[in-house]
Amino acid sequence: MAKPVEFVDAENLAELIKDPTKEPGKDYLVVDVRDDDYVCGHIPGAINIPSHTLADEVNKLIDNYGQVPEIFFHCALSQQRGPSSARVYSETLLQKDTKTSQKIQILRGGFVQWQEKYKDDPQLVEDYDKDAWEQMEYY
Repeated sequence: MAKPVEFVDAENLAELIKDPTKEPGKDYLVVDVRDDDYVCGHIPGAINIPSHTLADEVNKLIDNYGQVPEIFFHCALSQQRGPSSARVYSETLLQKDTKTSQKIQILRGGFVQWQEKYKDDPQLVEDYDKDAWEQMEYY
């Protein structure tokens, strides 16, 4: 059975990111599985692995970050690509039989809700392109 994957609210991740004692890639990792829309804004410290490439990248992701205590996956809405990517990661982690207590989480509402809430906070959104976001159709 794969490691459990759970949804987490934006406030929980925002608190972790703003904690000066926590370092991305060491204490937590955000994996953004969006495609081209990543360049219109993203969570600081996030790594971008488009969902269609995750299957090829998952072993390297586990090798590099499998011991990070918390990993968060998200896409635009975290309804398909984010949860699917988290599941692939979880199943691969189980197959590799790594001895990790890593929490695998999905950002509820994805980057769409994240940017709605935090787009004006430079600690929580990098490279935000307001014009590009206004042209996107996620709803």
